[in-house]
Amino acid sequence: MAASVSSLRPVRIWLLLVALLVAVMVLVGGATRLTESGLSITEWKPVTGTLPPLTQEAWDTEFAKYKQIPQYEQVNRGMSLDEFKTIFYWEWGHRLLGRIIGFAFLLPLLFFWWRGYLSRELAPKLVLLFFLGGLQGFIGWWMVASGLVDRVSVAPYRLAVHLTFAFFLFATLIWIARSLSPKRGERIPSAVRTSAWALYALAFFQVFLGAIVAGLDAGMTFTTWPLMDGRFIPSSASLFAMEPVWRNFFENPMTSQFVHRMVAYALLIAAGLHALQARGTPVAKSAVVLFGLVCAQALIGIMTLVHTVPISLALLHQFGALAVIGHGAAYLQRVRAGT
Repeated sequence: MAASVSSLRPVRIWLLLVALLVAVMVLVGGATRLTESGLSITEWKPVTGTLPPLTQEAWDTEFAKYKQIPQYEQVNRGMSLDEFKTIFYWEWGHRLLGRIIGFAFLLPLLFFWWRGYLSRELAPKLVLLFFLGGLQGFIGWWMVASGLVDRVSVAPYRLAVHLTFAFFLFATLIWIARSLSPKRGERIPSAVRTSAWALYALAFFQVFLGAIVAGLDAGMTFTTWPLMDGRFIPSSASLFAMEPVWRNFFENPMTSQFVHRMVAYALLIAAGLHALQARGTPVAKSAVVLFGLVCAQALIGIMTLVHTVPISLALLHQFGALAVIGHGAAYLQRVRAGT
C-alpha cells in the first residue's frame, strides 16, 4: 500500500532530524580529532562501553591501557589523570552519540513500518541505511585501531574513509527525505541535471581530500595564501618527493594541501558556472544558494589556513562542508526528479 503525502511528512521530519544528529556527530568527531582525543579509548565495546568509568579503580584501568600506546609514550607522557579524563570524555561522547543515532533511527523506523507509513520501495532503503550506519561504527573502530600500534595518530587513509562515509550517510538521509516531498512537475534541462551531478561529485571528492589534509595535519604546514611555500605552484621536486608518485597525494603534506587548494578553485568555478547555467530554470535560486555556500566555505577554508587551524575555525570549516553537501543533496534530488 502506498503511503499518503500526509503520512510521509512525519517520516521526512524524522529523517531530517537524524541527519541533524549525524551533522552534530561529524562536528563532535572533528573536535575529538582536533583535541587529539580519538585514541583515548583503546577498545571497542559496543554494549559495555556505553557507560564511562564510574569508580577510581575503573579510571585507573582505562588510563593504564592508554599508557600502553605510542601516543602516550611519544606525545602525552606524564599527563595527569584529570587531563586523561578530558580527552577520554571527548571520545566517549563521540561514541555515545553514535549509539544514540542508532536508536533514533531504529525505533522510529520500526514504528513507521508497523503503522504502514513506509512503502514497499522505501522500507528496504531505510533498513539498508540502518545497517550502513552500523558499518560506519565498525569503520570508526578500524580507523582508531590504526593509531594504537606504531603510530601516534590514526592513518589518514582510514580517517578519509570514515569522514567521507559519514558525509555519505548525511547526504543520503537528506536525499531520501527530499524524495518524499510532493512533486512539483518542474522541467529541468538535461544539461543542468548533468552539470549538477558533476558538481556534486566534485564536492564529495573535495570532502575526501580535506580529510586527507586533516589526517596529515597538512593545514598547519603551509599557512600562507594564495602562495604556498612562496609560490602559487610549489616545485615539482617538493610536490613529488616520495616514491612511488601516488604516495605524495596521500602522505605528502604539501601535495595533499596543494591538491585540496586546486580542487577548491575548480569547485568554486564549477559552482559559479552551474549557477549561470541554471538561470531561467525553476532551480535558479537554489543553484545560487549552492554557489554562495561554496564561496563561504572557500573563505572559511582560507581563514582557517592562515590562522593555523584554530579549533573554532576548523569546526566552522567542517560545518561549511556539511552545509554544501546537505544543500547539494536536496538540490540534486530536486534537479533529478523535477520536484
